[in-house]
Amino acid sequence: MMFILRSTLTYDFPQILSRPLFPVLGGTEAEAKANFEYLQSLILPSIAWNILERHYKGVDLSGYSLNDPAPPLPRETELNKSRLRLVTDLVERNNLTLREFYLAVATARDHRTVVGTPEQVADAIETWFEQGAADASNIMPPILPTGLTDFVDQVVPILQKRGLFRTEYKGRTLRENLGLKRPANRFTVVEAAQRSVREADRLP
Repeated sequence: MMFILRSTLTYDFPQILSRPLFPVLGGTEAEAKANFEYLQSLILPSIAWNILERHYKGVDLSGYSLNDPAPPLPRETELNKSRLRLVTDLVERNNLTLREFYLAVATARDHRTVVGTPEQVADAIETWFEQGAADASNIMPPILPTGLTDFVDQVVPILQKRGLFRTEYKGRTLRENLGLKRPANRFTVVEAAQRSVREADRLP
């Protein structure tokens, strides 16, 4: 689910900066943390090592335990290079153990996690927007469908009260609400070009 903040503004859609967000909600901060810990407890050790091995291609991890400090990640990859930079920064900046590393990437897939009350999640989204870090958020619910409905029912109304999210849609279609131009029909374009060629051939 991607939602665009401050919809009263006119956006050039290709230039919208969208950031993934993994929100874990609770009625209190303690409840939210407990919900997050429960989600992480569901990750089996075998899955944990599979996750680590995907990030440590070509590195022998057989001598490590999950409680050991995470070794340096490979500097080269044939996969997503931006993701490699992201996880490398995550490990080096926080001095993670292997357990902390896989827990950080298993649920939110390396993206930003906000654990807290609906107000705290709304605060984080607002801070991102006001500081120019994001025009939109791509919400990654921890559980479907309840994680998404909880966000819509609890966080969206707060953003609406703060004037950060629309309260109604002016357009009748998704294209209109996103401000996208209707592309030319490719069949119509080809037909028009062929007609022009035929007319040109008739000229003396």
